[in-house]
Amino acid sequence: MAYWLVKSEPDAWSWDQQVQAGAKGEPWTGVRNHAAKLNLMKMKKGDRAFFYHSNVGKEIVGVVEVTREAYPDPTAEPGSPWVVVDVRAVAPMPKPVSLEAIKREPQLKNMALLKQSRLSVQPVTESEWAIIIKLGGMK
Repeated sequence: MAYWLVKSEPDAWSWDQQVQAGAKGEPWTGVRNHAAKLNLMKMKKGDRAFFYHSNVGKEIVGVVEVTREAYPDPTAEPGSPWVVVDVRAVAPMPKPVSLEAIKREPQLKNMALLKQSRLSVQPVTESEWAIIIKLGGMK
């Protein structure tokens, strides 16, 4: 299993909306950055991702699971290179992990969230995943 972080502005698509999408989940649409698109294309069914509220909140609020691998983004122009994966909510973070908390953790200093802050879909290492799970009070 690989780990990821996906960002969404809560006024565009929030954690609560993701949860309401239910077990079927929802396509992760609107990615229009080639590096982020390449990350979507690497995602496999069963991979997990942190759900990060960007702009407002700036915190990891939950965990989602990839339920369908990359396919053409239905919100993009036909024939465009953009793709989506489907994700479903797994669990909320008992204690959301803020960007400030991540910055304070020395073991997370090389995390993509800090190094490539504008990238909307990014990899998370296994050790980074474990640290954030612990910070968020998840088991």
